[in-house]
Amino acid sequence: MSISISAVVPSYNNAPYLPAAIGSIRSQVPAVSEIIVVDDGSTDDTARVIAQLGDGIRYLRQDNSGPSAARNRGLAQARGDWIAFLDADDQWTQDKLEKQLKALQRHPELGLIAGDMAEIDLSGTIITPSVLAKHHLQERFQALDGAPAENPVASLLEKNFIPTGTVLARRALLMEAGGFPEDIRFGEDLALWVRVAAKAPITCLADRLMLRLQHGANLTGSNERMVNDLVRVARYLRETEPEGLRSAGIDPDRLVSQSLGNLGYWLFDQGRSTEARRALRESFRELANTRAAAYWLASCLPSPVINTLRHLKSG
Repeated sequence: MSISISAVVPSYNNAPYLPAAIGSIRSQVPAVSEIIVVDDGSTDDTARVIAQLGDGIRYLRQDNSGPSAARNRGLAQARGDWIAFLDADDQWTQDKLEKQLKALQRHPELGLIAGDMAEIDLSGTIITPSVLAKHHLQERFQALDGAPAENPVASLLEKNFIPTGTVLARRALLMEAGGFPEDIRFGEDLALWVRVAAKAPITCLADRLMLRLQHGANLTGSNERMVNDLVRVARYLRETEPEGLRSAGIDPDRLVSQSLGNLGYWLFDQGRSTEARRALRESFRELANTRAAAYWLASCLPSPVINTLRHLKSG
Protein backbone atom coordinates (compact mmCIF):
# COMPACT_ATOMS: atom_id res chain seq x y z
CA MET A 1 0.00 0.00 0.00
CA SER A 2 1.41 3.38 -1.04
CA ILE A 3 0.35 6.45 0.94
CA SER A 4 2.06 9.74 1.73
CA ILE A 5 2.99 10.13 5.40
CA SER A 6 4.24 13.24 7.17
CA ALA A 7 6.06 12.63 10.46
CA VAL A 8 5.48 15.55 12.86
CA VAL A 9 8.00 15.94 15.69
CA PRO A 10 7.40 18.68 18.29
CA SER A 11 10.55 19.51 20.25
CA TYR A 12 11.36 21.69 23.22
CA ASN A 13 14.94 21.54 24.53
CA ASN A 14 15.33 17.93 23.39
CA ALA A 15 18.50 18.32 21.32
CA PRO A 16 20.27 15.29 22.92
CA TYR A 17 17.39 12.96 22.00
CA LEU A 18 16.61 14.18 18.49
CA PRO A 19 19.16 11.98 16.63
CA ALA A 20 17.58 8.79 18.03
CA ALA A 21 14.05 10.01 17.31
CA ILE A 22 14.86 11.04 13.73
CA GLY A 23 16.84 7.84 13.22
CA SER A 24 13.84 5.75 14.24
CA ILE A 25 11.70 7.60 11.68
CA ARG A 26 14.27 7.17 8.93
CA SER A 27 14.52 3.44 9.58
CA GLN A 28 10.87 2.86 8.65
CA VAL A 29 9.90 0.72 5.68
CA PRO A 30 8.01 2.15 3.92
CA ALA A 31 9.70 5.51 4.29
CA VAL A 32 7.79 8.61 5.34
CA SER A 33 7.29 11.32 2.73
CA GLU A 34 8.64 14.07 4.97
CA ILE A 35 9.87 14.77 8.49
CA ILE A 36 8.72 18.02 10.09
CA VAL A 37 10.44 19.14 13.30
CA VAL A 38 8.62 21.97 15.07
CA ASP A 39 11.00 23.70 17.48
CA ASP A 40 8.78 25.12 20.22
CA GLY A 41 11.12 27.94 21.29
CA SER A 42 14.02 25.75 22.42
CA THR A 43 17.00 27.41 24.14
CA ASP A 44 19.39 24.50 23.56
CA ASP A 45 21.24 23.29 20.43
CA THR A 46 18.16 21.99 18.62
CA ALA A 47 18.79 24.02 15.45
CA ARG A 48 22.42 22.89 15.24
CA VAL A 49 21.50 19.24 15.80
CA ILE A 50 18.86 19.38 13.07
CA ALA A 51 21.40 20.89 10.67
CA GLN A 52 23.83 18.07 11.47
CA LEU A 53 21.17 15.45 10.80
CA GLY A 54 21.28 16.37 7.11
CA ASP A 55 18.74 16.98 4.39
CA GLY A 56 15.17 15.78 4.37
CA ILE A 57 14.00 17.55 7.53
CA ARG A 58 11.66 20.53 7.42
CA TYR A 59 12.62 22.65 10.41
CA LEU A 60 9.99 25.06 11.71
CA ARG A 61 10.64 27.32 14.69
CA GLN A 62 8.07 29.17 16.80
CA ASP A 63 7.85 30.98 20.11
CA ASN A 64 7.26 28.63 23.02
CA SER A 65 3.55 27.81 22.85
CA GLY A 66 3.30 24.25 24.15
CA PRO A 67 3.26 20.81 22.49
CA SER A 68 -0.30 21.12 21.17
CA ALA A 69 0.51 24.30 19.28
CA ALA A 70 3.68 22.68 17.93
CA ARG A 71 1.81 19.61 16.72
CA ASN A 72 -0.89 21.78 15.17
CA ARG A 73 1.76 23.83 13.35
CA GLY A 74 3.24 20.66 11.90
CA LEU A 75 -0.21 19.35 11.00
CA ALA A 76 -1.07 22.58 9.19
CA GLN A 77 2.21 22.57 7.24
CA ALA A 78 2.21 18.85 6.39
CA ARG A 79 1.96 17.74 2.77
CA GLY A 80 1.17 14.08 3.44
CA ASP A 81 -2.31 12.59 3.41
CA TRP A 82 -1.48 10.79 6.65
CA ILE A 83 0.14 12.14 9.82
CA ALA A 84 2.35 10.26 12.27
CA PHE A 85 3.36 12.01 15.50
CA LEU A 86 6.51 11.42 17.55
CA ASP A 87 7.83 13.47 20.47
CA ALA A 88 11.49 14.38 20.10
CA ASP A 89 12.59 12.30 23.10
CA ASP A 90 10.81 9.11 22.04
CA GLN A 91 11.45 6.50 19.33
CA TRP A 92 9.39 4.39 16.98
CA THR A 93 10.00 0.67 16.79
CA GLN A 94 11.52 -0.41 13.49
CA ASP A 95 8.35 -1.98 12.06
CA LYS A 96 5.84 0.61 13.32
CA LEU A 97 4.55 1.89 9.99
CA GLU A 98 4.73 -1.55 8.38
CA LYS A 99 2.36 -2.98 10.99
CA GLN A 100 0.00 -0.03 10.75
CA LEU A 101 -0.18 -0.18 6.97
CA LYS A 102 -0.93 -3.91 7.12
CA ALA A 103 -3.85 -3.12 9.42
CA LEU A 104 -4.98 -0.40 7.01
CA GLN A 105 -4.87 -2.85 4.10
CA ARG A 106 -7.18 -5.20 6.01
CA HIS A 107 -9.45 -2.36 7.15
CA PRO A 108 -9.24 0.55 4.68
CA GLU A 109 -12.10 2.33 6.44
CA LEU A 110 -9.86 3.19 9.41
CA GLY A 111 -9.15 6.85 10.05
CA LEU A 112 -6.67 6.38 12.88
CA ILE A 113 -4.41 3.51 13.91
CA ALA A 114 -2.59 3.62 17.26
CA GLY A 115 -0.66 0.94 19.13
CA ASP A 116 1.03 -0.19 22.30
CA MET A 117 4.22 1.32 23.67
CA ALA A 118 6.97 0.48 26.14
CA GLU A 119 8.62 2.86 28.59
CA ILE A 120 12.41 2.98 28.86
CA ASP A 121 14.93 4.78 31.06
CA LEU A 122 17.97 6.79 29.98
CA SER A 123 20.08 3.63 29.67
CA GLY A 124 17.56 2.11 27.27
CA THR A 125 16.35 -0.44 29.80
CA ILE A 126 12.67 -1.28 29.44
CA ILE A 127 10.83 -0.38 32.65
CA THR A 128 7.28 -0.92 31.36
CA PRO A 129 7.10 -3.55 28.60
CA SER A 130 3.49 -2.81 27.65
CA VAL A 131 1.42 0.20 28.65
CA LEU A 132 -1.70 -1.59 27.41
CA ALA A 133 -0.95 -4.52 29.71
CA LYS A 134 -0.26 -2.10 32.57
CA HIS A 135 -3.82 -0.83 32.20
CA HIS A 136 -5.31 -4.32 31.58
CA LEU A 137 -6.14 -3.53 27.95
CA GLN A 138 -3.73 -5.73 26.00
CA GLU A 139 -6.00 -8.76 25.65
CA ARG A 140 -8.87 -6.60 24.39
CA PHE A 141 -6.79 -5.20 21.55
CA GLN A 142 -5.11 -8.52 20.78
CA ALA A 143 -8.58 -9.93 20.16
CA LEU A 144 -9.44 -6.93 18.00
CA ASP A 145 -6.42 -7.62 15.74
CA GLY A 146 -6.57 -4.24 14.00
CA ALA A 147 -10.31 -4.20 13.36
CA PRO A 148 -12.24 -1.02 14.19
CA ALA A 149 -12.83 -0.63 17.92
CA GLU A 150 -16.41 -0.90 19.14
CA ASN A 151 -17.75 2.34 20.65
CA PRO A 152 -14.27 3.89 20.91
CA VAL A 153 -15.64 7.19 22.24
CA ALA A 154 -16.91 5.53 25.42
CA SER A 155 -13.76 3.42 25.72
CA LEU A 156 -11.50 6.46 25.41
CA LEU A 157 -13.40 8.34 28.08
CA GLU A 158 -13.05 5.33 30.35
CA LYS A 159 -9.29 5.11 29.68
CA ASN A 160 -7.28 6.89 27.01
CA PHE A 161 -5.68 3.97 25.16
CA ILE A 162 -3.98 6.05 22.44
CA PRO A 163 -0.35 7.12 22.98
CA THR A 164 0.12 10.13 20.71
CA GLY A 165 3.50 8.93 19.46
CA THR A 166 1.96 5.76 18.03
CA VAL A 167 -0.75 7.52 16.01
CA LEU A 168 -1.07 7.24 12.25
CA ALA A 169 -4.12 9.24 11.16
CA ARG A 170 -5.65 10.81 8.09
CA ARG A 171 -4.64 14.46 7.94
CA ALA A 172 -8.08 15.57 6.71
CA LEU A 173 -9.71 13.82 9.66
CA LEU A 174 -7.41 15.50 12.19
CA MET A 175 -8.12 18.87 10.61
CA GLU A 176 -11.87 18.23 10.62
CA ALA A 177 -11.64 17.36 14.32
CA GLY A 178 -9.97 20.70 15.04
CA GLY A 179 -6.48 19.53 15.94
CA PHE A 180 -5.21 19.60 19.52
CA PRO A 181 -6.94 22.17 21.77
CA GLU A 182 -4.08 24.50 22.64
CA ASP A 183 -5.50 25.88 25.88
CA ILE A 184 -5.58 22.45 27.57
CA ARG A 185 -2.29 21.04 28.87
CA PHE A 186 -3.35 17.65 30.26
CA GLY A 187 -5.82 15.60 28.26
CA GLU A 188 -5.55 17.63 25.05
CA ASP A 189 -4.78 14.41 23.20
CA LEU A 190 -7.83 12.70 24.68
CA ALA A 191 -10.01 15.60 23.52
CA LEU A 192 -8.77 15.18 19.94
CA TRP A 193 -8.98 11.38 19.87
CA VAL A 194 -12.58 11.47 21.10
CA ARG A 195 -13.53 13.91 18.35
CA VAL A 196 -11.73 11.76 15.76
CA ALA A 197 -13.41 8.58 17.04
CA ALA A 198 -16.80 10.27 16.74
CA LYS A 199 -16.16 10.86 13.04
CA ALA A 200 -14.38 7.73 11.76
CA PRO A 201 -13.46 4.15 12.70
CA ILE A 202 -10.27 3.86 14.77
CA THR A 203 -8.23 1.02 16.22
CA CYS A 204 -5.29 0.28 18.48
CA LEU A 205 -2.83 -2.51 17.76
CA ALA A 206 -1.55 -4.67 20.61
CA ASP A 207 1.91 -4.49 19.00
CA ARG A 208 4.62 -2.30 20.51
CA LEU A 209 5.05 0.66 18.15
CA MET A 210 6.96 3.15 20.30
CA LEU A 211 9.53 3.49 23.07
CA ARG A 212 8.74 6.33 25.45
CA LEU A 213 11.74 7.71 27.31
CA GLN A 214 11.13 8.43 30.98
CA HIS A 215 13.41 11.18 32.25
CA GLY A 216 13.30 14.16 34.59
CA ALA A 217 12.06 16.69 32.07
CA ASN A 218 8.95 14.70 31.16
CA LEU A 219 8.13 13.25 34.57
CA THR A 220 7.10 16.52 36.15
CA GLY A 221 3.38 17.04 36.48
CA SER A 222 0.65 18.40 38.67
CA ASN A 223 -2.25 16.26 39.82
CA GLU A 224 -4.19 19.43 40.55
CA ARG A 225 -3.71 20.78 37.05
CA MET A 226 -4.60 17.39 35.62
CA VAL A 227 -7.96 17.11 37.39
CA ASN A 228 -8.73 20.74 36.54
CA ASP A 229 -7.85 20.22 32.89
CA LEU A 230 -10.02 17.11 32.67
CA VAL A 231 -12.94 19.35 33.58
CA ARG A 232 -11.92 21.57 30.67
CA VAL A 233 -11.74 18.52 28.38
CA ALA A 234 -15.27 17.52 29.37
CA ARG A 235 -16.60 21.02 28.76
CA TYR A 236 -14.71 21.24 25.46
CA LEU A 237 -16.23 17.96 24.26
CA ARG A 238 -19.71 18.99 25.36
CA GLU A 239 -19.32 22.17 23.31
CA THR A 240 -17.66 20.70 20.22
CA GLU A 241 -18.89 17.10 20.03
CA PRO A 242 -22.27 16.78 21.80
CA GLU A 243 -23.86 14.57 19.14
CA GLY A 244 -20.80 12.33 18.98
CA LEU A 245 -21.04 11.84 22.73
CA ARG A 246 -24.75 11.10 22.62
CA SER A 247 -24.27 8.62 19.76
CA ALA A 248 -21.82 6.78 22.02
CA GLY A 249 -24.39 6.65 24.81
CA ILE A 250 -22.77 9.43 26.84
CA ASP A 251 -24.75 12.32 28.31
CA PRO A 252 -22.59 15.46 27.78
CA ASP A 253 -23.94 17.05 30.97
CA ARG A 254 -23.17 13.92 32.97
CA LEU A 255 -19.62 13.92 31.58
CA VAL A 256 -19.07 17.46 32.83
CA SER A 257 -20.76 16.70 36.15
CA GLN A 258 -18.55 13.65 36.70
CA SER A 259 -15.38 15.59 35.92
CA LEU A 260 -16.36 18.33 38.39
CA GLY A 261 -17.19 15.65 40.93
CA ASN A 262 -13.75 14.07 40.48
CA LEU A 263 -12.18 17.49 41.03
CA GLY A 264 -14.25 17.92 44.19
CA TYR A 265 -13.31 14.48 45.53
CA TRP A 266 -9.62 15.21 44.92
CA LEU A 267 -9.83 18.60 46.66
CA PHE A 268 -11.68 17.00 49.59
CA ASP A 269 -8.94 14.37 49.95
CA GLN A 270 -6.38 17.19 49.98
CA GLY A 271 -8.17 18.82 52.91
CA ARG A 272 -9.32 21.79 50.82
CA SER A 273 -12.95 21.70 51.89
CA THR A 274 -14.00 25.17 50.72
CA GLU A 275 -12.73 24.55 47.17
CA ALA A 276 -14.17 21.04 47.24
CA ARG A 277 -17.62 22.40 48.09
CA ARG A 278 -17.42 24.81 45.16
CA ALA A 279 -16.56 22.04 42.67
CA LEU A 280 -19.13 19.64 44.13
CA ARG A 281 -21.82 22.32 44.01
CA GLU A 282 -21.03 22.89 40.32
CA SER A 283 -21.15 19.12 39.73
CA PHE A 284 -24.60 18.91 41.32
CA ARG A 285 -25.85 21.89 39.32
CA GLU A 286 -24.77 20.23 36.08
CA LEU A 287 -26.54 17.00 36.99
CA ALA A 288 -27.93 15.95 40.36
CA ASN A 289 -26.01 12.97 41.77
CA THR A 290 -25.91 11.43 45.22
CA ARG A 291 -22.13 11.01 45.46
CA ALA A 292 -21.42 14.70 44.89
CA ALA A 293 -24.15 15.58 47.38
CA ALA A 294 -22.70 13.22 49.99
CA TYR A 295 -19.20 14.64 49.58
CA TRP A 296 -20.57 18.18 49.72
CA LEU A 297 -22.28 17.42 53.04
CA ALA A 298 -19.11 15.78 54.35
CA SER A 299 -17.05 18.84 53.38
CA CYS A 300 -19.31 20.98 55.60
CA LEU A 301 -18.41 19.01 58.72
CA PRO A 302 -15.88 20.36 61.27
CA SER A 303 -12.25 19.64 60.39
CA PRO A 304 -11.68 17.10 63.21
CA VAL A 305 -14.67 15.07 61.99
CA ILE A 306 -13.46 15.25 58.38
CA ASN A 307 -9.99 14.08 59.44
CA THR A 308 -11.53 11.14 61.30
CA LEU A 309 -13.61 10.20 58.25
CA ARG A 310 -10.56 10.49 56.01
CA HIS A 311 -8.56 8.27 58.36
CA LEU A 312 -11.33 5.66 58.38
CA LYS A 313 -11.53 5.76 54.57
CA SER A 314 -7.78 5.24 54.13
CA GLY A 315 -7.60 2.57 56.82
